[in-house]
Amino acid sequence: MVSKTDDIPTSVPTCTPVDLANDARNGVQDVKEPSKTSLKDSCGCGHSAETAMVNGDGAHGHTEESESKQDGNSKTDLGDESNEQEVIVIQDTGFTLKIQAPGAEPFDLQVSPQEMVQEIHQVLMDREDTCHRTCFSLQLDGNVLDNFAELKSIEGLQEGSLLKVVEEPYTVREARIHVRHIRDLLKSLDPSDAYNGVDCNSLSFLSIFTDGDLGDSGKRKKKGNELEQIDCTPPEYILPGSKERPLVPLQPQNKDCKPLQCLKVLMMSGWNPPPGNRKMHGDLMYLYIVTVEERHVSITASTRGFYLNQSTTYTFNPKPANPSFLTHSLVELLSQISPAFKKNFTALQKKRVQRHLFERIATPFQVYSWTAPQVDHAMDCVRAEDAYTSRLGYEEHIPGQTRDWNEELQTTKELPRKNLPERLLRERAIFKVHSDFAAAATRGAMAVIDGNVMAINPGEETRMQMFIWNNIFFSLGFDVRDHYRELGGDAAAHAAPTNDLNGVRAYGAVDIEGLYTLGTVVVDYRGYRVTAQSIIPGILEREQEQSVIYGSIDFGKTVVCHEKYMELLEKTSRPLKVQKHKVLNEKNESVELCSSVECKGIIGNDGRHYILDLLRTFPPDLNFLPVDGEELPPETRLQGFPRQHRHRLACLRQELIEAFVEHRYLLFMKMAALQLMQQKANKDTKTDTPAIRETSEKSIESNPDTIQTPGVTEVSTEQTDSTSGDTQAETDGEETPSKPATNGPLDLTTVQNGECRNPLDDPKSREVVLNACKAVGSISNTSFDIRFNPDIFSPGVRFPDDCTDDVQKQKQLLKDSSTFLVSCQIPSLIKDCLDHSAVPMDGATLTEALHQRGINVRYLGSVLEFMDKTPAKAQLEHIYRIGIIELITRCAKHIFKAYLQGVELSALSAAVSHFLNCFLSSFPDAVAHLPPDELASRRKSRKRRNKVPTGGDNTAWTNLTPQELWKNIACEAQSYYHYTIKCDGVDQLVENYNLQKITLLREISIKTGIQILIKEYNFDSRHKPAFTEEDILNIFPVVKHVNPKASDAFHFFQSGQAKVQQGFLKEGCELISEALNLFNNVYGAMHVEICACLRLLARLNYIMGDHPEALSNQQKAVLMSERVLGIEHPNTIQEYMHLALYCFANGQLSTALKLLYRARYLMFLVTGEDHPEMALLDSNIGLVLHGVMEYDLALRFLENALTINTKYHGPRSLKVALSHHVVARVYESKAEFRSALQHEKEGYTIYKNQMGEAHEKTKESSEYLKYLTQQAVALQRTMNEIYKNGSNASITPLKFTAPSMASVLEQLNIINGIIFIPLSQKDLENLKAEVQRRQHLQELGKMEEPSDDGLLELEDKIPVD
Repeated sequence: MVSKTDDIPTSVPTCTPVDLANDARNGVQDVKEPSKTSLKDSCGCGHSAETAMVNGDGAHGHTEESESKQDGNSKTDLGDESNEQEVIVIQDTGFTLKIQAPGAEPFDLQVSPQEMVQEIHQVLMDREDTCHRTCFSLQLDGNVLDNFAELKSIEGLQEGSLLKVVEEPYTVREARIHVRHIRDLLKSLDPSDAYNGVDCNSLSFLSIFTDGDLGDSGKRKKKGNELEQIDCTPPEYILPGSKERPLVPLQPQNKDCKPLQCLKVLMMSGWNPPPGNRKMHGDLMYLYIVTVEERHVSITASTRGFYLNQSTTYTFNPKPANPSFLTHSLVELLSQISPAFKKNFTALQKKRVQRHLFERIATPFQVYSWTAPQVDHAMDCVRAEDAYTSRLGYEEHIPGQTRDWNEELQTTKELPRKNLPERLLRERAIFKVHSDFAAAATRGAMAVIDGNVMAINPGEETRMQMFIWNNIFFSLGFDVRDHYRELGGDAAAHAAPTNDLNGVRAYGAVDIEGLYTLGTVVVDYRGYRVTAQSIIPGILEREQEQSVIYGSIDFGKTVVCHEKYMELLEKTSRPLKVQKHKVLNEKNESVELCSSVECKGIIGNDGRHYILDLLRTFPPDLNFLPVDGEELPPETRLQGFPRQHRHRLACLRQELIEAFVEHRYLLFMKMAALQLMQQKANKDTKTDTPAIRETSEKSIESNPDTIQTPGVTEVSTEQTDSTSGDTQAETDGEETPSKPATNGPLDLTTVQNGECRNPLDDPKSREVVLNACKAVGSISNTSFDIRFNPDIFSPGVRFPDDCTDDVQKQKQLLKDSSTFLVSCQIPSLIKDCLDHSAVPMDGATLTEALHQRGINVRYLGSVLEFMDKTPAKAQLEHIYRIGIIELITRCAKHIFKAYLQGVELSALSAAVSHFLNCFLSSFPDAVAHLPPDELASRRKSRKRRNKVPTGGDNTAWTNLTPQELWKNIACEAQSYYHYTIKCDGVDQLVENYNLQKITLLREISIKTGIQILIKEYNFDSRHKPAFTEEDILNIFPVVKHVNPKASDAFHFFQSGQAKVQQGFLKEGCELISEALNLFNNVYGAMHVEICACLRLLARLNYIMGDHPEALSNQQKAVLMSERVLGIEHPNTIQEYMHLALYCFANGQLSTALKLLYRARYLMFLVTGEDHPEMALLDSNIGLVLHGVMEYDLALRFLENALTINTKYHGPRSLKVALSHHVVARVYESKAEFRSALQHEKEGYTIYKNQMGEAHEKTKESSEYLKYLTQQAVALQRTMNEIYKNGSNASITPLKFTAPSMASVLEQLNIINGIIFIPLSQKDLENLKAEVQRRQHLQELGKMEEPSDDGLLELEDKIPVD
């Protein structure tokens, strides 16, 4: 589908008037685009241009070259080369071409020499005046240009050359592409694809709040500054304290978006395909069209174009009508026969081109919306055709062929990666193929469950069936042939695919040449778990026994090894911390492995070495794996571990392994240093104390303040180049990492008597290292190296006798790491929540916070228990509430999964609405809506052969009652999370834990893929249930897949962040712009990481004083967050807040308010009012309202912020002092000086106690107090005067200060943690010194983890506020 391919370069002059105007001025062409290599080279197959363009990258993962310029941010790149990395900058200046299209004025187009001719095609297909052409060639002086040629390689093409657009004859394929493109143009403003979750469309509502585009439009709307024009009153439900939680405002409707109807019907005619005699006249296909004026016409698509024929619905007469209106483009023909079409099509294209580019391009992965309005289902020939072809398993628009996914996935991995352009090309190809594969796998999984795919083993019972569709292999998440009987049956079979996916992710990230994993996608749909995998060539022709040449297919009875596999896997063993170990097979022979026994190695017919079944890549989690005869350490036993779990596949997360190794590494450094110091001391006293062995064991787990840095390598004593003398600093018991151990072996060289010596020269030092290694469980005696044996405690795996010591060591290491999770990681998470460096807002962000620290969600009960026992429990209330909601909705999801499996398709919406009623509605006796006779007839109906695996009686679901469901939820919480929920129904739950039903509805819908009708639901009615079956619109898949990364771009991004943190803003800004450029190169224009990049860039623009640029970047960040993460994702809420600030700074006050109100509504919906982020939001709203002199309204928000801040930051916090000050200022503006004084005094007291009398903040506050007192006295005097003398009193005019915009902005900046840096050189030097000092202090204490969105938030850590 052409207009949806993601290559609409922003050099389109009419694309987004704002961006592109700028781009043209700044010369879009000075873009560094390292990845320009001709498509022909990259694919080596010389496909015709159209294949690459239309196939969604052809059958070969063609890389789409124009994505790199999509962002319009190219202009931020000033071509500054960064010294950090090799960057190949192709500095080619752009030039202008003239383009002449038939029937249109010639126009100028800016191009860059590395562009392809095909990109000009794309531009023309998107431009308003040429968008209706698809089948044309570009000619220079009569010569047709090759679509895949780079412009610089074309002879005679220079500044000012004239390119002619020449219409070419159609083929059937071209005619289809043309019709599809016209249909896309007609549907371009129709949101139904986004509601239905197809073609990577998703929703975005920003433009409704900004009245179209920001940026230049700000100049048009300057009149917004006249204050009386701003209507500031928010809707009732947004005000603080409101109990209403409406759902409808989640998707605001645009006032002027009446859909423009151009045609009533456009469909393929029933007369297709043309009979032989008509084919020889050039007929390609027939279309049937009904115009808005109700004219029914039949149209022939011929090689020369489109014309009217004389056929009707029932008679075939292919002769041209009179007049026949032969035109090359369907749009021109329709414009001639239908005036309404002509008028509306033009208006539609005008609107389409005015939309921001980011509202139009496709996202890399599908985002589903859990709410949708009732959308009319219109006739659509292309959709119908797609549904038909995808059922056959054909990849769309590739004539009669399916894609070889495995070949594409592995070939892209094999691309060269020696320098930056090669790596970019490779990463971009990998990313593209992955996102295509994820989409195809999702479609296939749905087809399998919906019963549209024939099984490859149709004779087996339905649970055991396997499927192949579109070259992808599908299996269901059931325990087939008792494969997992030992491990927990179906529960294990359900957990295995996600474990396997984590393994694929880990091996994929290590990216060893020559070792291949399968493309893997796990799809949960309608209660079933489907695993989709690419197919190893030749595996289907052989028995498994013959193919597996490494690992075991029977859980360790027969185990085989292979030297090539050992060599490849050894390369992964250090990054993945997997220990090489020996196991015994059933003949008691010892076999060496470098992975778990389940991991199988198969050489495909293509000669590649594949590994699969990676479900035990990471070591088991002993807290959830009771083993006979093994005791966990006492501190873990105290907390009730080990606990029984559903299955025996519970394993530790990779993040936990990394954190644990890092923790041990610090310990190792500290102990070695301590011992060396002791030795040095002992040299004088000549006594030698190896006392460290005993103390170390105790201290290992005792310090919960662990330091986490990504990636850890060994400390080797064999090298002498890295740190010397640093280690001495560690004797004071503080954990200072002498250097974060990330790049290569570190060495414990110590300075003794002023000279550098290698400790290995000295046997005593060698002994020190040996002791330290033993103490931390290192597998080497001369260096720090911790690895895990994934087979420990695997049922059926035996180890040779000579490894007993090793196995004991490994068991101890496993116990230590599971203890580390409970005694260090959970407390550190709670500590981060208490000091607000982690601020989850909903279930997804809470899960992310757990995962970042390596805590599995099965520990959620323990985390909640830990919060229960924390003294500062009140300050964790928001996290506790989110945790309870997450726990409840996950339990409900487990029950829902089993519940849905027993429902046949015809009763699906009734069953889902019945479940939601039992879950959320206060109606006590929710009854399933199925008339009794219908039930009877259904039971009798013959069971279909190809039906989905179901559990016997299809109507069991109707018996569910609310009481039973809530009893089951409480049982599930107890058995799975080991947490006791105090409630026996939804109303009691809501009351006990202070939850809101709308949030529960959102969480359960997102987790299960339900889409509901957007309307107001009455959950609390005791007379009728909240949901009917009409309210359930759809059920979507929930998809897990690998996210390939853009590594170079990420390094640039990180070094940019580091520069900014050191205070080098300009350099940081350049690095981040470069990162943005590279991200665009790899991901195309839409991606979560690009969103983060844009946000940081906007913040830097703002701090450096470029407000319009900040606004433009932040607008992109908001649009992207809405499209890629979802319209009410916590991240989107944050982006809205940032955008509001920049709008205010640009003088767009009413827009700023609208954005803040939107953010507040979304936050209400997602988490409720009682959340520390709400305080920040309310402070922002209050300040803006203060600025527009809406004092009473401002006070409502600011006083709410004060209450929340006091609750979550404690009454003595600086945030609270700032809140008091802001409230005092509003009271001052209202001339209520007594209240103002009261608040300012509170603030003053906090400043004085926290920072002392001398601090400037305390002084400022005291000055302000004096001023307020004077004003209060003056006011009192005036009042007395009036009382005394009546109306003829001589009144001195009082100074009532309307706040200046500058002062409001200053307060806004302080509230949002932005500090402006006075840019005199001396100040800068001081600042940098201060930053370094602070970093040093941080390292001495606990290195603070970055805030939960992973982005630097330029918080003033010096107590500026």
